[in-house]
Amino acid sequence: MAVMNKEQIMEIIPHRDPFMLIDTIEEIEYGKRVVATKFMAPDSFWFKGHFPEYPVVPGVLMLEMCAQAGAVALLGLPENKGKIGFFGGIKEAKFRRQVVPGDTLRIEVEIIKVKGPVGVGKCVATVNGEKAVSAEISFAIK
Repeated sequence: MAVMNKEQIMEIIPHRDPFMLIDTIEEIEYGKRVVATKFMAPDSFWFKGHFPEYPVVPGVLMLEMCAQAGAVALLGLPENKGKIGFFGGIKEAKFRRQVVPGDTLRIEVEIIKVKGPVGVGKCVATVNGEKAVSAEISFAIK
């Protein structure tokens, strides 16, 4: 059962359609970890061009989904209210499974380091328990 829906998420992070890329927050410990989901609707904008005859979710969008989930965990802290999280880097990204129309991506982000406005999160996204992407993402809060 979701603890946060899309409207509640949008109260924390500044992303909006068509670039709001998470649907729900299932679990959250602000400043520490988050579990989010994204249903891959067959009419999602990226499927029209990636690829028309073989639709798959672009890997960079899955990394953005991870970043948005991590942003909820950090921007939900009172001291970060109204701020924006920006990518600082991506390390060790591995894509292990294609994500296709109809899949639901389960996104888990653990915040492993924060020093001032800069931090690092470890993310893993799965479909039905099968790993689709993993990475270490760094960010800056402004």
